[in-house]
Amino acid sequence: MFLDHIVHFIDRKPQIAVEEWKRQGMHAAIGGQHLNWGTHNALFYTKDSYIEWLAVEKPEIAEAADHPLTKLLLHDKTGFGTICLRTESIEELDNRLKSEGFETSGVLDAERRTDTGELIQWKMLFIQEEAASQLPAPFFIEWQESDEQRYEGLRKRGAIVSANEELAIERLVFGVNDPEAAEGKWRKVLGGSLELPNCRLEFKSTEGVKERLEEVHFMNGHKRLSFEDGVYYLPKLGNI
Repeated sequence: MFLDHIVHFIDRKPQIAVEEWKRQGMHAAIGGQHLNWGTHNALFYTKDSYIEWLAVEKPEIAEAADHPLTKLLLHDKTGFGTICLRTESIEELDNRLKSEGFETSGVLDAERRTDTGELIQWKMLFIQEEAASQLPAPFFIEWQESDEQRYEGLRKRGAIVSANEELAIERLVFGVNDPEAAEGKWRKVLGGSLELPNCRLEFKSTEGVKERLEEVHFMNGHKRLSFEDGVYYLPKLGNI
């Protein structure tokens, strides 16, 4: 499994996130709409993962949507929500989790419409749990294209420029009440290790009301940026 993306909830239009990242000298892009969930997003890609800034676009649809991520967005409103891990065998993963005592959503079909009208499709899997102050489990994705095909399409659409593919997310730091218990649960979910091929997961005691992802560290990230109740450590780019 690989880190696929980080979900960061925002209470403003996705264009605001794009503009903020451009001020940091980094190329982000509008993603599109999730028509069945009443949400829309902006995206920032690295060489093998990305950040999704997710916002409610149509409250009446979002409130009626029976979807775990939308429910978490409505509960949290802003800040890091959860993370998504990429797999090439989502059905097998679903079977393993169920055999180990986890209740899952089953494999779900998903899609979004880009701002150019293109339909992007994928499969998702969630561990069933209520939206609450406790740390949400990661969820899982299987894309309907290979990574090479997907990134080639992103280059053609202008969602990625060459500078994006020189960046990487090194580690994620989660704030929890009981780091040892959280690590144990996540090791079980992930199949044993918190060292993903493209990212390291760390847990620390939190002073916050909610248990959530608290820090996103890029490779060589020394520049602290606080944005919409989330903290990033970005690499310095030129004089920016």
